[in-house]
Amino acid sequence: MHISDYQKAILQNKIDHQFNTTNIEKEFLALYGEVAEAFDAYRKMEPVGQELADVAIYLFGLAELLDVDLEKEIQEKMKINATRRYIASGNGYAKRIDDSQKKESNHAQHPHDTMDKGTF
Repeated sequence: MHISDYQKAILQNKIDHQFNTTNIEKEFLALYGEVAEAFDAYRKMEPVGQELADVAIYLFGLAELLDVDLEKEIQEKMKINATRRYIASGNGYAKRIDDSQKKESNHAQHPHDTMDKGTF
């Protein structure tokens, strides 16, 4: 299966079970919650596989709701990252030392500009 197949299947499961498909903010918060659960399991030295699967499910579902071809975006982002240069900072992180790949603003192209965002 390709990521796009998972995206479609995850959205269909949401529809079939009458889960949220309109409140994008709620989906972002749910994704954040799943990341927190995975981190909590990791800290407790518990298995994290199922928690990371939940993260992927929420991420892929969110991408489908926003009409994002996540596989294409990942491929493009990996190409960009491969051209970036970093220097070790000594604290386990690396600092980017060039800005040749600045993020372009394409806000007007996003479908969420017209999507019903729901309320909390």
